[in-house]
Amino acid sequence: MPKRTPLILRTWLLGTWLFSWVIVALSKYLHRRMGADPERFPERLGHCGSPQANDVIWFHAASLGEVMQIGPLAEYLARTRQADILVTTTTAAGADWVARAMPYASHRYVPIDTPAAVKRFLENWPISAALFVEGDLWPRLVREVHNRGIPQILLNARDSRTRARVPAVFASLLAPFSLITGRSQNIVDDIRKLGLDETRVHELPDLRLTLPQLIADPSVTERLSQAIGTRKLWLAASTHPADEQTVLDAHLEVLKANPEALLIVAPRHPRRGDPLNKMARGKGFAVAQRSLAESVSASTQVYIVDTLGELGGFFSLCPIVFMGGSIGSEGGHNPYEPASFNTALVYGPNVKNFRDAYAALTETGAAIQFQETAQLGAVLIDLMHSNQAETMAQAGLSFMEDSQDCLSRYVDLIEPVLEQSRATKS
Repeated sequence: MPKRTPLILRTWLLGTWLFSWVIVALSKYLHRRMGADPERFPERLGHCGSPQANDVIWFHAASLGEVMQIGPLAEYLARTRQADILVTTTTAAGADWVARAMPYASHRYVPIDTPAAVKRFLENWPISAALFVEGDLWPRLVREVHNRGIPQILLNARDSRTRARVPAVFASLLAPFSLITGRSQNIVDDIRKLGLDETRVHELPDLRLTLPQLIADPSVTERLSQAIGTRKLWLAASTHPADEQTVLDAHLEVLKANPEALLIVAPRHPRRGDPLNKMARGKGFAVAQRSLAESVSASTQVYIVDTLGELGGFFSLCPIVFMGGSIGSEGGHNPYEPASFNTALVYGPNVKNFRDAYAALTETGAAIQFQETAQLGAVLIDLMHSNQAETMAQAGLSFMEDSQDCLSRYVDLIEPVLEQSRATKS
């Protein structure tokens, strides 16, 4: 960090030293409240290390949204660098994802930002490089990593109002970083304005573009395709309660123009299946529910897919997809998942968590945004009665194809930092 540490950061460092016991108690309460294993709480105090003979490349990804991005990159580095991969998260959801999807990695909860916890954590792991995803930068942790000569990398930096409000704080936090990548030129420009060396800040495509296409099980899609036939079809994917009222109302409009149309709804959380069924029947729809083994028939108007791991198949079936989480306060969900299939993308007014991704797809002609919920039905009808959906789908596929080398571009920037770290240690 720069010699002149801003007052806010100095206050934080002092406060977390003086009141570390309070932070420990609060952290323990929050750990239990999120449903994390109580026996794993010592990890947040820096315990449960695993000193290895190999170097450890450490990824910190605060929660599920961040940790889902790192799989291809982490797996590549584990394979080519002969290094052990450590992933830390703040949330239990992130921990569960690592356990399921990253069998080659070790997971620990990130240490709380107190002197004892940070020191213990760094002494327990032979870290050769620290890679932070999007943000979640803790002042003491960043400072102590730097003091130990461990190179730090910030991947996929996002828009941040806080960064704009307190630029001196972020200038101090980011000063020790060897490499920073931002997913748009605006983000890169904002970070460079903090006074950082321009050669360390690079624009790269969204890290999520390195993720493989979701699996589409032919045994599922072929049966459904036969049952659906030539009917007009659209999918509402990853929906939340705030989306579902709008989605069902929009389908009422669609049915007026296309009486045979079918809506497939895949709620973000399968437990939404029963309430969604009740809501749809209350509006007069003929409903089938996948978790109840109910099949799509000629009379089905709404098909509720309240299952896990099948979304890729439904993306491949549907020419038009509304992405949920974009009407309420959730902030949207990953639009690259449907864009890699032959589908037109429609989304609502609130996509703050994926603003750059949606903006890029909209600019390329692959997506349409509506601002008022009452507009969704009209947008869908227009797409169903024109060639626009096909044009949008092709634009989405082209966008995704142009991003095929995304992982190699990340590797090309990261590997020199890792080589420098290895040379320094040897």
